Amino acid sequence: MTVPTQESERRARHAAERRGKHLGGESNENFGRGFAALGHLAVNGVQVSARATDLATGRVLFSVDDHVVMPTASIGKVLLLVEIAARLGDPEFDGYAILDRAVGDAVGDSGIWQHLQAPSLPVADLAALIGATSDSLATNVLIRAVGLEAVRARTESLGLKRTALLDLVRDHRGPDDAPQLSIGSANELTWLFASLARGEIVSPEVSQRVVGWLSLNSDMSMVASAFGLDPLAHRQADHGVLIVNKTGTDGGVRSEVGVLRGPRAGVTYAVSTYFADTRLSARLAVLDGMRQVGLDLLEYVH
Repeated sequence: MTVPTQESERRARHAAERRGKHLGGESNENFGRGFAALGHLAVNGVQVSARATDLATGRVLFSVDDHVVMPTASIGKVLLLVEIAARLGDPEFDGYAILDRAVGDAVGDSGIWQHLQAPSLPVADLAALIGATSDSLATNVLIRAVGLEAVRARTESLGLKRTALLDLVRDHRGPDDAPQLSIGSANELTWLFASLARGEIVSPEVSQRVVGWLSLNSDMSMVASAFGLDPLAHRQADHGVLIVNKTGTDGGVRSEVGVLRGPRAGVTYAVSTYFADTRLSARLAVLDGMRQVGLDLLEYVH
């Protein structure tokens, strides 16, 4: 019989802590595939941050450097949607106001409004465009209407310290511009989406508005590619699976946060990657790694 030394006991405790931190303890078998895929990406130079929690209990199921602040591209637009949703409940704010797009708002990025003839749209319609297609023109018009300072103040009031919308959407970022559109930590992003799902962000009505807009999201290219849903119509449960998510895409950035519900459970998840997008194979490897996490999530809820 071998008597454990203090050093061996210390190593055993350290190993247990690492297992709990990265794989959520007893859920190791459920998330081994995703953890291995993200680990492979990290070995090959991809910066990775991820977290998944059980929606009902809050238990951490999966975690990889979830405290690290990462560039999250369009995910920060959710913070703008929270501010808009809160203002729609304010009688002093005209929720039916028609906003014009201006030359300074123009950006050749994601979204459909830039391809439409309508020069003006109501506030709520612009929010719906952001939820559905991450519409960057609509984003810039709404930021001009309410101001980035208001969005930042709202973000701080929610207690978010590592997550922020930093700037307008720009075709090119100069030395005087914020280096990223938005940043966030997987820890805070999963908290934000879990709180939205529970109706705890500002008020149940505000949370419901934001969730409604996000439920229109048509980007299923990352984690959600594993769920088998119609990217253009998934507001109702399909085979018992229901998702609300937001993605962020930029050069070298692929990020997604969402709430996934299934017949057995619900999860909140966030996965962010930052990589040298110099080869198509590198980008495809990142997307495949995110899909592997999605397969684990689907297995957990379904």
